[in-house]
Amino acid sequence: MSPLHDPPDENVRAKLDSYDDFTAALLARRGIETKEEAERFLHPSYEKHLHDPLLMRDMKKAATRFAGAIRSGESIAVWSDYDCDGIPGGVLLHDFLKKAGAHFENYIPHRHAEGYGVNTAGVEKLAEKGVKLIVTVDSGITDVEAVARANELGMEVIVTDHHLPGATLPEAFAVVNPNARADETYPFRDLCGAGVAWKLVCATLAVAPELRARIPDGWEKWLLDMVALATIADMVALVGENRVLATYGLLVLRKSPRIGLQKLCRTIRTDQRTLSEDDIGFMIAPRVNAASRMGDARDAFDLLTTPNEDDADMLAKKLEKANRERKAQAGALTRAVHTRLKERGELRSVIALGDPAWRPALLGLVASGIAEEYGRPVFLWGREGNMSIKGSVRSGSVHALELMRAAEETFVEFGGHKAAGGFTVRDDAVFFLEDRLVAAYARLAADDVPRDAFSIRADAEIAPEEATSAFLKKIESFAPFGMQNPKPVFLLREVITREISRFGKGAEHLKLKIDVKGKGDIDAVTFFAKGPVAHAADALGAGSRANLLAHLERDTFSRGAPVRLRLLDIRLV
Repeated sequence: MSPLHDPPDENVRAKLDSYDDFTAALLARRGIETKEEAERFLHPSYEKHLHDPLLMRDMKKAATRFAGAIRSGESIAVWSDYDCDGIPGGVLLHDFLKKAGAHFENYIPHRHAEGYGVNTAGVEKLAEKGVKLIVTVDSGITDVEAVARANELGMEVIVTDHHLPGATLPEAFAVVNPNARADETYPFRDLCGAGVAWKLVCATLAVAPELRARIPDGWEKWLLDMVALATIADMVALVGENRVLATYGLLVLRKSPRIGLQKLCRTIRTDQRTLSEDDIGFMIAPRVNAASRMGDARDAFDLLTTPNEDDADMLAKKLEKANRERKAQAGALTRAVHTRLKERGELRSVIALGDPAWRPALLGLVASGIAEEYGRPVFLWGREGNMSIKGSVRSGSVHALELMRAAEETFVEFGGHKAAGGFTVRDDAVFFLEDRLVAAYARLAADDVPRDAFSIRADAEIAPEEATSAFLKKIESFAPFGMQNPKPVFLLREVITREISRFGKGAEHLKLKIDVKGKGDIDAVTFFAKGPVAHAADALGAGSRANLLAHLERDTFSRGAPVRLRLLDIRLV
């Protein structure tokens, strides 16, 4: 396999002739083949490139009902998921309803005690409080039974979600979900849950213009900070409308007056004024998610909604503590997995391990590290608070969802995509889970990548001296990066390493200094080095030659924010 992507088709290149070769190639790899599409991608516009929310099926019906409930003072409950999509979505509806003067409350199910989605026990609690309308966020599309119970108790439900439906849709008053129906009329399907909730806000203001007496024109843009947080954290495709929402949402995040966000940024030593998609993905989202993984998601919700500075300070520190505990427990689980694997001796093609004492909410994080280290699919399971056995899978060259489908008789339920997924297993099935997955793996055609070849293709080949600030600025015109818009990958051939060092409390991070043709050097770093990269680095010495795959980025922790390489792979020459 060539280490480089193929150049764009000649016809496509001709249509993109106003762009240089590198820019045109990146555009073409993102499915952008005309100058008009390129300008929309490179210059996303709030005014020009967002779709009318009323194009979405059931949206007008939902917005009209929502506006009526606000006007009449009905008791409204916003039921949101407990992750970094549902919580920001719940926050933005909280802000909107508060601004509109509505009578409402936010309900977030407890991750360990209640589990994902809308449940009948929670619905019954809301009915006892006199709630007449439930609006879901990032959940509800498969909760047929709970929605039916709400109907029985005299409540109406507006489902806003983005997940795929089950065999039948819930009998809700309205189902607003661009992925719910084959005949959906909305032109963009990849919104996250908070994105759909924000669209409901925009539609409600459109069908009830009298609300503008309380909500100034354009105020809803301030809610885009939560939309961007969720869009990036939930890893939906950062193309089309999501690119607009993430771009403008990042601008709002950098100026957001939310005292909780400001306190969190200070606690984690991140500059709010320069927040990027990486800061969300690696710093903010893990702490929001840590709230539900280690305790109660309400802490993250309260942090993002409180107007009180002391409360915000306390909650920011509480989330930071929860994230440290999450890391510590994930580290302990990782060590437990390593011990089990060492006791086994020979590794099989699929790793499947579990323990009733393991917390399922942490297993995806652990499985990801183990899969990277051992280069094979990893299934880890534990027992949930409701006593069901749940787990996470992280995969490599084999499609995780297809692997589970090939052994579907083993699972009560499962879902996911190519790289990751979740599952529930019957109590008696855990004893032969690995055997069945190994057999399923053998039936699937895995990619056969030679050990001396890169498994990732590069977008371009560059020399160390070409890794300049000007070139990085060109790359940054494609930001924010994410799903379907990955950071460009560069191949650097036969670079000379001048120095190799490890850093971090446990020397778990790696830094190389790469020679720049007698003009000094450039840093190349990777964090939590493991697997093939770590093994290759162990064989490097001063003066070694190697081929590298890397991203280009700014080192914001060094004076002048110089350009550096973020290592993806190393191959000795």
